[in-house]
Amino acid sequence: MINKKSKYHLVLGGILLSILQACATVPHPDPADPWEGMNRVILSCNDQVDKAVLKPVAKGYQWITPKFVDTGISNFFSNLKDISVSVNGFLQAKPKQGGMDTARFLVNSTVGIGGFIDVATMIDLPKHEEDFAQTLAVWGVPRGPYVVIPLLGPSSVRGVGGYIGDTALHPLTYTLFFGSTALSTGLSVGLRTIEIIDVRADFLGAEAVASEAAVDRYIFFRSAYMQRRDYLISDGAAQSLDVEGMDGEDLGEDLYLELE
Repeated sequence: MINKKSKYHLVLGGILLSILQACATVPHPDPADPWEGMNRVILSCNDQVDKAVLKPVAKGYQWITPKFVDTGISNFFSNLKDISVSVNGFLQAKPKQGGMDTARFLVNSTVGIGGFIDVATMIDLPKHEEDFAQTLAVWGVPRGPYVVIPLLGPSSVRGVGGYIGDTALHPLTYTLFFGSTALSTGLSVGLRTIEIIDVRADFLGAEAVASEAAVDRYIFFRSAYMQRRDYLISDGAAQSLDVEGMDGEDLGEDLYLELE
């Protein structure tokens, strides 16, 4: 009789074996994506988790949340990210933009009631998109191979380093790991969970367009991710989105902006 530990090892071994087999099933991989076989397996696993858990929860959240509340929640989390945006602006030698982003955070955190109201945009302090992966690119760190991260999605070797840097700059990270009470830790976990659900809910419409338009879902997301990252790194100087494996010309600006 097989005990639970043996069953766990068998399941884990099966998953690892499928990944290893997948790595060998792409005869001519894209030079920018040498791990395509493994990435496809991880994307498939991510899709299954999303289909079973995250997407239904996001739909429920979207259904019960009034539009103005949803907008306020999105603004709140966007305001927290402006801390990282400000720091990365300075690290990329953009002092004027870094100063504007700092002012944006201060205005929205005070007058905007903790960021729920985007007052900064009303007074001509626009939202910028800067992250640590862009900073690494400015410093000359190569992108490296494309990689799909379990549960997180499209990235690259440089993007993984950027994700670590952005996590270190996120204020909820400190309340999670350095909170002095169980209440502060629980609050951090709860807010992080709401943030993930809020982002997924905002992405429902664009994701539907992508699923209908893409001939090959994997190629679609890989190409969209690569071009979106190039667009951000070059501060908008990149060419318009031209993705392989698409069926249709207009796939929606929202999807393009979400794949970061």
